[in-house]
Amino acid sequence: MKKVLMLCIGLVSTSYILAQDVTDALRYSMDDIQGTARFRAMSGAFGALGGDMSSVNINPAGSAIFNNSHASISLGLFNTNNDVTYFNKANSSSNSSFDLNQLGAAFIFKNTNTSSGWNKFSLSFAYDSSAAFDNDWIASGVNANNTIGSYFVEYANGLPLDNISALPGESISQAYSEIGSIYGFQNQQAFLGYEGYIINPDENDSNDNYISNINGGNYNQRYAYASRGYNRKLAFNIATSYNDKLYFGLNLNSHFIDYERTTFFNESNSNASSTVSQVDFENNLLTTGSGFSFQLGGIAKVTEELRVGLSYSSPTWYRISDETSQYLASSRLEDGSNVNQVVNPNVINVYEEYKLQTPGKVTGSLAYVFGRTGLLSFDYAVKDYSNSKFKPTTDALFSNLNTSISNDLDTAVSYRLGGEYRYKQVSFRGGYRFEESPYKNDSFYGDLNGYSLGIGYNFGNLNLDFAFSQSERDYNHQLYSVGLTDAAQIESKFTDFILTLGFNL
Repeated sequence: MKKVLMLCIGLVSTSYILAQDVTDALRYSMDDIQGTARFRAMSGAFGALGGDMSSVNINPAGSAIFNNSHASISLGLFNTNNDVTYFNKANSSSNSSFDLNQLGAAFIFKNTNTSSGWNKFSLSFAYDSSAAFDNDWIASGVNANNTIGSYFVEYANGLPLDNISALPGESISQAYSEIGSIYGFQNQQAFLGYEGYIINPDENDSNDNYISNINGGNYNQRYAYASRGYNRKLAFNIATSYNDKLYFGLNLNSHFIDYERTTFFNESNSNASSTVSQVDFENNLLTTGSGFSFQLGGIAKVTEELRVGLSYSSPTWYRISDETSQYLASSRLEDGSNVNQVVNPNVINVYEEYKLQTPGKVTGSLAYVFGRTGLLSFDYAVKDYSNSKFKPTTDALFSNLNTSISNDLDTAVSYRLGGEYRYKQVSFRGGYRFEESPYKNDSFYGDLNGYSLGIGYNFGNLNLDFAFSQSERDYNHQLYSVGLTDAAQIESKFTDFILTLGFNL
């Protein structure tokens, strides 16, 4: 009982600093509303159109375009294909998931006072998936220069040996938990490296400088990445129409994050100068969070054919919690024999809640409606990712991280073009979208290009729509933020199939 109590106290008092980096801010700052099939088939170019439940997420004035109350539900099949290159060795992977990605309803109330220009208003809710995190891939190759030992050395250097090692009679679990509670994440990483015999104090220096027991070059490395989860959004919307020419709307949004990630790294070598011949290193992360944002928007009918839209999406203010666990195993040569060392703390680190503010976005839109025959629509959006911030900003580590975000990220533009042609009850749709890299160095994280196609059939008060969309983006995934910072080059292709049932209420 005493041991369990000690563990619980250690978990509760763990520092909230968990070596977050720029990619963590970016993961929750980027959104890609999957939406209804009609929305997706036109690549999301709905800022000046409205009349679709997912359009509310682009411009909240869009719900007032409906003439009658309306509801829709969408199911999607989502696939990610990755071609991964690591030190000239290629691997491929594919991951598919099936999800309820959209649900919403708009209720239209018409003003019975015919002398008032405010002829109707709408109340609606719209649930949409903003991002899906399901992804699996493997990178493997021979690294001639860098080893996992560098990861542990860099975390350990500057730390006294007493602060990264177990006390006499203390178990691995007790020591790992206590070190995390008192000193934090950095010391825990150094503890794993020391207890795993991967690093040792430099005998020619003080006891706060360390050397790696892995040497010689040509390290066989394999890195497996698996993630699951979502970022979802629930919008509560109110909108109104003035003389069916001006439309105004407001969204109050709730956001929900659930993200799980497991990475497993294996390294082996047969180098004569290396004491350690093999290392297995596993890291698990669970992130949950909730947030709030708002949106303002307007649509104007300049003529019966031409429409103009403008919307503002505020920053999202998140409150986020992290949990982690780790496992390390190594094999070394000692007195002519191979010795296996397992460092399995079997401890879940529960970190204090922290805050993240993602950047806002401004979207301008144009649409031209060819009567009942069809339409063309164009959206142009601007988002400054360098405005992302971890809080409290007064914390020294968060302050340094926010400086990195400001230095590495940039303003990014995106545009979406969509069209629809109607023939009797059948609608044919297509679209194209482009999203600029949020990084100043776009060779590290590239632009996104995508296209979409779709078809729909109107049964009167019921419509059935189908969409296919595909997009591509190339990026580099850095294995670890310190030490072993080599990156895998990934070419990702995202394919969606969405089916929507919509009906007038």
